[in-house]
Amino acid sequence: MSLHIGDTAPDFTVATQRGEISLHDWAGDSWVFFFSHPADFTPVCTTEMGRTSQLAGEFEKRNVKPLGLSTDTAEEHSRWIEDINDTQGTDLQFPIIADKDLRIAKLYDMIHPEQSETAAVRSVFIIDPTKKIRLILTYPMSVGRNFDEILRVIDALQYGDKHGVATPADWTRGKDAIIPPSVSDDDAKARFPQGFNTIRPYLRTVKID
Repeated sequence: MSLHIGDTAPDFTVATQRGEISLHDWAGDSWVFFFSHPADFTPVCTTEMGRTSQLAGEFEKRNVKPLGLSTDTAEEHSRWIEDINDTQGTDLQFPIIADKDLRIAKLYDMIHPEQSETAAVRSVFIIDPTKKIRLILTYPMSVGRNFDEILRVIDALQYGDKHGVATPADWTRGKDAIIPPSVSDDDAKARFPQGFNTIRPYLRTVKID
């Protein structure tokens, strides 16, 4: 199954080290940071699981629930978490999907045969409260994820939804946003009474407090 941005995230019911969950019910009205790993007790993934746990407060501020996946059992996840907590100085609380049979990995197109026939590639899905997929990222097994970028793109998606804007390259909170070309100047004047800067007819920036 090939998934795209804008698709509804496929629902599933599955075991985790924190008990069984059904994705859509578990997510509720929150965003979801769903990320996969090829196996437990692997070095890059250990650091990433730890970093996700360390950032629990940042995810909570953004109404985001982290959800991991690894192609081992819930019992193995619990043993791995002891290592994660010990080596990364954290207390991991979020659920990690037990996907020994690769059912969820295949449902989300995480198996790339040229990389591995049996291991899930390291994919990221950002899912919004309507259960729509808003971002897909795929990393090679040897490269750790950039969590500053993951938080930044969540900020940008939520900011864009709230204000009806786009965000430019390297945008972070406090920087100017972009008024989409689909918004006319008249509508932009009504929507942004503080004014905006027209650099080109198709490129208008606005400061939003």
